[in-house]
Amino acid sequence: MSRVTGSVLAAFLVCGLVPFPLRAASSQPPEIFAPGIISGPAAEDSAAFAPDGQTVFFDRIRWPNAAILVSHRTATGWSTPEVAPFSGRWLDHDPAMSPDGSFLVFTSNRPDRPGGKALDAVMANGKVAPGSGGHLWRVDRKGNGWGEPVRLPDAVNASSRTYAPSVVADGSVYFQAPGADGDFRLYRSQYRGGNYQAPVEVRLGDEAAHKLDPAVAPDESFIVFDANYANYADKDQPDRLQIAFREGDHWGTPVDLGNEVNKGSPWGSHLGPDHRTLYFSSTRGVPVHYPRSEAQGHRDVARMDAWDNGLDNLWSISLAPWIEAHAHDVERTRQAGIVPVLPR
Repeated sequence: MSRVTGSVLAAFLVCGLVPFPLRAASSQPPEIFAPGIISGPAAEDSAAFAPDGQTVFFDRIRWPNAAILVSHRTATGWSTPEVAPFSGRWLDHDPAMSPDGSFLVFTSNRPDRPGGKALDAVMANGKVAPGSGGHLWRVDRKGNGWGEPVRLPDAVNASSRTYAPSVVADGSVYFQAPGADGDFRLYRSQYRGGNYQAPVEVRLGDEAAHKLDPAVAPDESFIVFDANYANYADKDQPDRLQIAFREGDHWGTPVDLGNEVNKGSPWGSHLGPDHRTLYFSSTRGVPVHYPRSEAQGHRDVARMDAWDNGLDNLWSISLAPWIEAHAHDVERTRQAGIVPVLPR
């Protein structure tokens, strides 16, 4: 919770207000995204939409086999995905679209220089995972097509385990990379004058917890990510999706998205083209109830063949309840004349 002085906390309680952070919001269950077409019998994550919502990039992955695919919305639904023109030769994943659609950033094990070998992942203990590394690459849109991917500078790609980019309105990039202890943290590289600056760690709640897969609003008003904060009742699934809102020049205390969202080990957050819908990967499926009719049995098997087989698929949920609850709490706080003390 954000630090609040005793007098401010008392004022909250007298006024009947909920002190920061905002209370957890309820939601409808997540929905499977394009079952049998995009969410299929393999595993998918990182849905990155063009601004008009008519095109989506994502990766299909059964480690270490992965590629970035693209699908287009048609009159009858989403088209059969195809390998993106800039992908297919290397272990490419984690696509993230810039808010204006002019470029895309993704993770790849492709060699840093032409003619090199696939990038290895070097762990904190020095152990090497051959060909499993990741650096961030940027590919710019060229008319109706795409240019050649360009590796982001060493300041961003300091680690061979740099993953999960998210691009905001000014071109700056959030991503995950190992911290000093070897566990993942989130970082932000400012894009200024055509260059990416040295990354700065994103402070979100317990600094000892790892944080993964940022999905940041274009205006940086909120961030969704997954973390293993220690104060959860559900110890069997410590990695859970969180949302945090901007409070001045700091991030507010992260709020857990609740048990309904946090089923099936969710991860890989991305925002839809409306910037209010969250897309994420999860192993959750559709519950099966017994006894069932013969017709229902056939439907359940067909669904299992199409996508519902325990692997990661893409799901979506509206963030409107959390966004609106936050706005409501901020307004109530403003009307009460209370200014919360921001966390350091």
